[in-house]
Amino acid sequence: MALGYSSFLSLRKLSLDCGRLAGTRTFSCTATRPQSVEVSLDSKGFTVLSLNRGPANSLNLEFLQDLNQAVKKAENESKGIILTSSLPTIFCAGLEITEMYKPDQDRLRQFWSSLQEVFLSLYSCKVPTVAAINGHSPAGGCLLAMTCDYRIMVGPKYTIGLNETQLGIVAPYWFKDIMVQTVGVRQTEIALMLGTLFTTDKALSIGLVDKLVSNKEEALEEATKIIQSLMKIPSEARHISKMLMRQDLYDRLSNNREEDIERFTAFITQPVIQKPMGMYLEALKNKKKNK
Repeated sequence: MALGYSSFLSLRKLSLDCGRLAGTRTFSCTATRPQSVEVSLDSKGFTVLSLNRGPANSLNLEFLQDLNQAVKKAENESKGIILTSSLPTIFCAGLEITEMYKPDQDRLRQFWSSLQEVFLSLYSCKVPTVAAINGHSPAGGCLLAMTCDYRIMVGPKYTIGLNETQLGIVAPYWFKDIMVQTVGVRQTEIALMLGTLFTTDKALSIGLVDKLVSNKEEALEEATKIIQSLMKIPSEARHISKMLMRQDLYDRLSNNREEDIERFTAFITQPVIQKPMGMYLEALKNKKKNK
């Protein structure tokens, strides 16, 4: 069950998008679990990572570990990364609520540490990164998109944003800071208080995404053009320029990970925070029963 987006879980069983880019080969990033991240190495030298954990690509511990492994492998073995989804209407529905509701403390700490790892890996990635957002992207899905160097979104029916407050949860400072970097202080302040999910047109107008297209095929085509343009820039100059904008936030989280984990675990296990999550999960259960 994904953070703040109950409608995803009431959708009919989703079929996987079986389309593949021409000139790619695919392989699994894990041999011990179902393939939650599809990995395609394009003949032009970049990697396409497709999130593939139905029904909603909600981020649980194992999925985060698979994603971080795939990102690191692609960073080391290719010249760029396109991040997209294999699901037809959802890019990523955010964090798995069951990881945070009445959690096992050791697993909860490992879960949050794994989310930190994915964020730091994508945010500081040495190769260019482009998000091809082919569906809804609330909460943690929005976070993944914002870590990328460029964002292309399929419109007009999908939404994107940090909507944590709608569940009684507060986005941590590094979620807040990357959104400030992306859309500015005032837009972030209002959006975080309201838990706003932006339409694609609004997301484009405030700079949350960089380009709109009408379908996934166009998103991948545009992503390929952007990634190739970025790949042509001398890599050291490009990455240093990127980190001039990102180093402060990267260091702040990287150097204080344990403190951030302690803060998160103390916050999320409070009865006043657990109660609305429990009510949310119960509402989803009743919704399924009444179908």
